[in-house]
Amino acid sequence: MKKAFTMLELIFVIVVIGILSSVALPKFAGAGNSAYMAKAKNTLAIVRSAISTERQRRILAGMAGSNITALNKTDTNGTSANVFDHFDAAGGVSKPVIDTPISQCINGGVACWQVNGNTYTYVFPDGNGKKAQFTLANNRLDCSGDAAECAKISN
Repeated sequence: MKKAFTMLELIFVIVVIGILSSVALPKFAGAGNSAYMAKAKNTLAIVRSAISTERQRRILAGMAGSNITALNKTDTNGTSANVFDHFDAAGGVSKPVIDTPISQCINGGVACWQVNGNTYTYVFPDGNGKKAQFTLANNRLDCSGDAAECAKISN
């Protein structure tokens, strides 16, 4: 006698898998945005820590009045392909802000950073055009845009 699953057992298993997937999939749908937001929070915290460390390094090197004026290198056109790649060249030395520079948003990208002068903007991943804007001034990277949007990624 052959042993096999009956049609009723197979249908029951398919229904159970369908119910489980209908419950689980919506929970995973928002996971991508959550990951992008966690990355943005982490990046902002690392950059702020790097600014603090660079400020202390300059004080110890006798350049206490030397403000940090940039967090990225610019080319001859005054533009930059990356965000947070290098501090300004105080004392003739330009040090990296973070280990791996972040590429700027390209063609209206989302979940990415943009730089314009000393203003750094995070474009949220939900695609609705909301942004959090931060300005580098007085050796600090502080919110200069909508405070509610900045609070979403500030710790």
